[in-house]
Amino acid sequence: MKVGIAGYGVVGKTRYTSIIKNTTFKVTAISEKNLEAQKVIPSGIAIFDSYQDLISKTELDIIFISLPNKFAAEAVALSLEKGLHVFCEKPPARTLKELQIVQKIHKKFPNLKLMYGFNHRFHLSVEEAKRIIQNNTLGKIINMKGVYGKSQIISFNQTDWRTKREESGGGILLDQGIHMLDLMKYLSGKNFSKIFSFIDNAFWNFDVEDNAYVLMKSEDGVVAQLHSSATQWRHIFNLEITLQKGSLVLGGLLTGSKSYGDETLKTITSNPEKDKGMPMESTIKYNEDVSWDNEIQYFYDCLTNNSEIKRGSIEDAIETMKLVEAIYKADPEWKKKYYN
Repeated sequence: MKVGIAGYGVVGKTRYTSIIKNTTFKVTAISEKNLEAQKVIPSGIAIFDSYQDLISKTELDIIFISLPNKFAAEAVALSLEKGLHVFCEKPPARTLKELQIVQKIHKKFPNLKLMYGFNHRFHLSVEEAKRIIQNNTLGKIINMKGVYGKSQIISFNQTDWRTKREESGGGILLDQGIHMLDLMKYLSGKNFSKIFSFIDNAFWNFDVEDNAYVLMKSEDGVVAQLHSSATQWRHIFNLEITLQKGSLVLGGLLTGSKSYGDETLKTITSNPEKDKGMPMESTIKYNEDVSWDNEIQYFYDCLTNNSEIKRGSIEDAIETMKLVEAIYKADPEWKKKYYN
């Protein structure tokens, strides 16, 4: 199957490498407007300056979309209408409304696969935590507490469109915190319907948030807390899941920047009547990030076996974007400023 890649930045390059490594797909065309980035596109691949030309002027079966937020929804829509299977990075759109339009278009083409890159689901620590929760060895989830932060909105390999609401749709919550929200929904299987939040942009002074403080509750009583931050001077990823018979603590994350520390999964088994506050603990440390390869392999398997996308589907993306928008609107001042 012939593959096109829209956007050949850091993520586009990573996807290219993983496609070559894990599939029988053939990358035949790439769009990239940056001339310097074009220079490192492998030989033998057609190069286009725009994703519109990539989609309209080439014969493709699949497209991988690694574009800035403001282009994502349109690129997916054009690709589906051209009859292409689509893999698109997160966030899936700038707004829920944009994504709902994509969903309507996708319903016209039920035979086309559409997957979104919620890459954190494919980290080994997350996959193991999911298995433990599904096996019910520690009982049902009581609450969850997540902190995901970095030191600025624009990282070393990024450009400033992320600081402009018109182009990005949102700040640190939409750019990075969306991963933690997706994990909370994925691991718990819950929809959070009661939401309180404080959304703040007082430090970096952009028109997008640099901190989001969130408290959520599901219909059956699972409480989740999230702090999504662009003022976390030492990068952090930490997710604590409290269950009836113990806890799971996902700490650190293997990434390209290596700045989030060692990726670990700590399992705490508690018996309050016997352990007197000193429960049994075991920790797994993961030394390799295979999430990108596993995610591409999953998409490849769904295509070659014609099976349903269940991890990163359009429905997953819609529900997570609903949650993001609900969090923004749960802060009365933020809602008045940007949604009235």
